[in-house]
Amino acid sequence: MAPSNGDAPQVNCASEVSRIEGTPLLRKCVSCVFWPIRDVSSKQKPNKTGEINHRLWKGTIMSLIGTEVTDFTVNAYHDGELTTVSKQETLGRWAIYFFYPADFSFVCPTELSALADSYNEFTKRNCEIYSVSEDTEFVHDAWAQATPTIAKIKYPMLADPAGKLARFFDVLNEDMGETYRGVFVVDPQGFIRSYTVNDMSIGRNPDEILRTLDAAQFVAEHGDKVCPAKWKPGDDVITPDATLIGKI
Repeated sequence: MAPSNGDAPQVNCASEVSRIEGTPLLRKCVSCVFWPIRDVSSKQKPNKTGEINHRLWKGTIMSLIGTEVTDFTVNAYHDGELTTVSKQETLGRWAIYFFYPADFSFVCPTELSALADSYNEFTKRNCEIYSVSEDTEFVHDAWAQATPTIAKIKYPMLADPAGKLARFFDVLNEDMGETYRGVFVVDPQGFIRSYTVNDMSIGRNPDEILRTLDAAQFVAEHGDKVCPAKWKPGDDVITPDATLIGKI
């Protein structure tokens, strides 16, 4: 069994470690952030290049699913105003944390604009969107003033120049000072229920984020049922039962 968080070994980079008590040789780290690890039992082997996610203890991998979002208060740009957003303010409704690499860039404005076009669909579902980058709130403001596609955004744009949120969500590229394209669906109690992370060159589809939110909300309300592939509200769901094994 893995130790408690306080016993988890802390190392700076997986490339510094040759073996951790039975873990295969680590030759290249995926990122550079270690976090305390919850008690989990699943294990992961390095891929063909020797890479392994270094949220590990004795080869154990930590998933962010079910993790409570860290406490935070950050500056933000919101609909023409400079403000702050705290974790406490996000609770009580669903939240989408939408990380993107940088303001005044290329793929990012296409994503943020598409998300803005779908914003009403998210708010109808009692969900707030929080876009996050390592830019300051002043850069967000300047970008909105300079770019019509950003000026139309109604959701809060969080400023994370110190990288606190990016490190917690494990999406920060430390060398570049920018984040990968992470999407995190968080429930009203502040726990992560779904997430995906894309490389910086791969844009995302708001329709799929909305579909995932719908599924997460359905499962939260109907704990005895599960949502199959491509599920949308109104589609059939599955109630797990031994008689269905091998028949789906």
